[in-house]
Amino acid sequence: MKKTILKIEGMTCSACSNGLEKFLKKQKGIEEASVNLVMATASITYDDKLSILDLENYVEEAGFKSLGEEKLFEKPKEEKQTPYIVLGILGIFVMYLTMHHMLKLPSIPFLDMKKNPGIYSVTLLILTIPYLFYSWDIIKSGVKNAIHRMPNMDTLVTLGITASFLYSVYGVILVLMGHMEHTHHLYFESVIFVIYFMKLGRYISNKSKNKTKEAIQELVKITPNKTHLKKDDFYQDITIDEVKKGDILICLPGEKVAVDGEIVKGKSMFDDSFITGESIPQEKTVGSKIIAGSINYDNVIEYKAERIGKDSTISEIVRLVVEATNTKAPIAQTADKICLYFVPMVIVIAAVTMALNWILTKDFSMSIMRMVTVLVVACPCALGLATPLSLVVSVGASAKKGILIKDNESLEQAGKVDMIVMDKTGTLTNGMLTISEIHNHSDLPKEEVLNILASIEKYSTHPLSIGINKYVKEEKIEANLDLIMEELPGYGLKGKDDKNTYYACNAALLKKLDIINSYEEEEKEMAKKGNSIIYLVKNKKVIATFGLIDMVRKEADKLIKVLKDKKIEVVMLTGDNEITASKIAKELGIEKVVAGVTPKEKAEYVKERIKEGHRVMMVGDGINDAPSLTSATVGVSLASGTDIATNAANIVLVSNNLLRIEEITRISRKTLKNIRQNLFWAFIYNLIMIPIATGIIPKVEISPMIACLAMIASSLFVTLNALRLKRIGKAR
Repeated sequence: MKKTILKIEGMTCSACSNGLEKFLKKQKGIEEASVNLVMATASITYDDKLSILDLENYVEEAGFKSLGEEKLFEKPKEEKQTPYIVLGILGIFVMYLTMHHMLKLPSIPFLDMKKNPGIYSVTLLILTIPYLFYSWDIIKSGVKNAIHRMPNMDTLVTLGITASFLYSVYGVILVLMGHMEHTHHLYFESVIFVIYFMKLGRYISNKSKNKTKEAIQELVKITPNKTHLKKDDFYQDITIDEVKKGDILICLPGEKVAVDGEIVKGKSMFDDSFITGESIPQEKTVGSKIIAGSINYDNVIEYKAERIGKDSTISEIVRLVVEATNTKAPIAQTADKICLYFVPMVIVIAAVTMALNWILTKDFSMSIMRMVTVLVVACPCALGLATPLSLVVSVGASAKKGILIKDNESLEQAGKVDMIVMDKTGTLTNGMLTISEIHNHSDLPKEEVLNILASIEKYSTHPLSIGINKYVKEEKIEANLDLIMEELPGYGLKGKDDKNTYYACNAALLKKLDIINSYEEEEKEMAKKGNSIIYLVKNKKVIATFGLIDMVRKEADKLIKVLKDKKIEVVMLTGDNEITASKIAKELGIEKVVAGVTPKEKAEYVKERIKEGHRVMMVGDGINDAPSLTSATVGVSLASGTDIATNAANIVLVSNNLLRIEEITRISRKTLKNIRQNLFWAFIYNLIMIPIATGIIPKVEISPMIACLAMIASSLFVTLNALRLKRIGKAR
């Protein structure tokens, strides 16, 4: 299966996006499709037999236009304001012609309704024509969607302005035939102002929608356009596009890092706040990884380019954020189902309104106007935008804080969790372990024992392995054994050469392999001090034990207190021994500890809690905890920026700051509250305004122009309310 995101032109309301999504899902070869009205994109999963051209043809068949694959780093085009100014002035002139007598203003003699009714009527007709041409995109969309049985907002407006225009043209013909009284039944100004306000409202709405994408666009702008390439003893300026993997680049003080890489010379303080949300600069030295967009504070550094273009961390983050906005939260799916029936229902109400008014009043002119008012006042836009706008703003703002939400369903569920299950090593602790105790139980020299251990651990990315590798590097121990390696998830590592078989493992593997463990008391003593224990085995005999200690994260105790205050149960779930786990749990105030479990057992534990009715958030390192992360209601992974693509979790904390876990739940609740406010407004608006438009409420009547303004105001209200969520992206 392949996946792509297409940029779509021609979607104007939720009926469009829902109709296109439904149409795409029916096509052979398309596994899944999700259409985002706010981002104007379609995320499509399809089989290898289809091409991008096939997908674009499907979009065309549905009545829309594909603009090709979404270019994440492309700046949105700004629409020109000139047409709105010109047509606005022309509209004011039309209003003066038709309403000057109401305001007791002087008339234009040769265009006076009473003195020259023929010229007056024809002039209004001629002045309306440019507006019809200007609204051709609305009319075209409305007709196309009606033909495809996917009526949308444009269909409603098209029906309204067509009915008004044709009835008014009929009136002009009667005036020219001598029936002067029909000058009072021309509704060209309604056609003009419905079109004008629709286009103007859409222009304002598009500008507002672009504001919802600002967080994503700011991520795009993080990397500089140029950098310095080292060449011999000099450096030359090159563009970002000219950088090749392996190039040695130079970053001067005050400049931004151009691409992801590794420092090969120098050390300096770097500000990664754009990606981690942390304001405190971090020191980086030779061997340290640096991320594109980081600001170099102090010194000149040289670094090797590693991840460039689409492979860079920033590109990966932007891709994840865009993909997240294309997923559907359960609350959005409910709103979509309602929108699916909304437009056809409005058309029926409008038709019934016209028929009943005509039967009861015998006034065809008034019946037409009430029908048009119903069609124009109904606002599927507000209903359709209520959910996706809030989600786009929230996901984008969260990304600025270093919280990458991969799907909207997880964002919705995060605020409902009542249990948070946390891994210990690398999650509650820093994961930066170091060897604190070495007990050699062999005749081999200490250096040889460390050489064996380092040779087994040197390619592993587990926190214990990283701590060992760091220690042996500092001790200048060579890891020179050529071993065939095998990872044993939940137990440790196995290394083998022609003569020997080695294990760097925990006590559970000794038991599984029937290896005699004479050092259980020694393990207990080390564990009491907070050590994690590794047994080094050579040919089924323990030759050494190592204690590695890890510091608890400074913010961990604060997080546990906050979660307890929110009545969220916290469980420590770890593969480490019970003594070490209990010591750290007691230090943090965690009451429930499950220790000595394998990755499989972790996943089973999470599944059992969900079966009991809990909504479980699992927090882990994203690699060994992958099974439990995918089993949880919401999986949260702590990861460095360069590891983003490898995580199995629904949400990634780029900053590794545990307090972000509480923020995830807070962001989720605020987002859901915002969505509910939008949906409430959209329902109440339509519930009040549609009955008013039908004329069933005594002494309350509105014109198509006022109806159009009300409809635009409703959409803008929803948009502006969603934009309030941008504040969650600001650091607390």
